[in-house]
Amino acid sequence: MAHGHDVINMMAGKAYASKQALVDDIIKHFGSAERFQTCSAEGMTAAELVDFLAERGKFMPAEGGAFTADPSKRCNHEG
Repeated sequence: MAHGHDVINMMAGKAYASKQALVDDIIKHFGSAERFQTCSAEGMTAAELVDFLAERGKFMPAEGGAFTADPSKRCNHEG
């Protein structure tokens, strides 16, 4: 099970036009069968993880209406 930190690291230097674009990139990178965990949840699909991270303010606006990971919102430990 991959950790949310892995997804935030994957997002470094990239911007996404939509949540679906991020979900698609996660699936491409980790595979469609991968499930994700965070500090407080586990067993999430890519789409569930994106919603989870968005609800917790882990993204920040990027140019042109896109968004990216907010590195200042990352937990201070490794998962």
